[in-house]
Amino acid sequence: MFTTIRPLPALVLAACLALTLTGIARADDDASGNDGLSERERAEVETLVRDYILDHPEVILEAVQRLQARQQAEEEARSQAALADRAEDIDNHPMDPTHGPADAPVTLVEFFDYNCGYCKKLLPVMTKLIEERDDLRIVFKEFPILTPESEIAARAALAADRQDLYLPFHQALMSMRGQMTEARILETAASVGLDLDRLRQDMAAGEISRHIAETKALAQEIGVTGTPALVIGDTLVPGAVPYERIVALLDEAEARATAE
Repeated sequence: MFTTIRPLPALVLAACLALTLTGIARADDDASGNDGLSERERAEVETLVRDYILDHPEVILEAVQRLQARQQAEEEARSQAALADRAEDIDNHPMDPTHGPADAPVTLVEFFDYNCGYCKKLLPVMTKLIEERDDLRIVFKEFPILTPESEIAARAALAADRQDLYLPFHQALMSMRGQMTEARILETAASVGLDLDRLRQDMAAGEISRHIAETKALAQEIGVTGTPALVIGDTLVPGAVPYERIVALLDEAEARATAE
């Protein structure tokens, strides 16, 4: 999509030009002592602009919208550059749990929080992808940002990966309803067959703490501002998007990878 910019009315352009000239004149005053526009002339220009804005207040909204569009475009450009620069950390960090073949033609990366309601809504979509796309590699980015219990759950999940029980534990945590507490997290861990003594020990590992901090920094760098967020190829997809949309993005990413 393209944003078309309407030309400003001639009156506004004239007023802006007058203000610009006023600024130049004032700068010249400082440099050479010339008076430039008189106080009366300056007041007339200011009145002209003020009256126009009062008669056409929509120009303020238009200016704000243009500024927001420009800022969004700049942010998207920064995000795209960061996605390219940090592709290896996004797709292949050794601490991230994964599912699917290492040589899959396309990788889907999910940033999530176990206390995120929209992440829970995305769980059936992710489960369906796992069941139906055996050529898909999924990278799970533990991104606990909502509650202290989110951090505990993320630590437990990364520790569960060391016992090769990440996926069933992850799905059980995502399926949990009601308040998530440390006790419930550990009960869930036991229910999927995790060794709790080993789990507690691994949860306290400095390596896990560092990895969670690194994931948060990475998310900020590439423009992830909430959960869930997906990275498919070089595309950042925020929110709980439908299955069909994800499949379309996966197919597009696979086609690009094949063409390269």
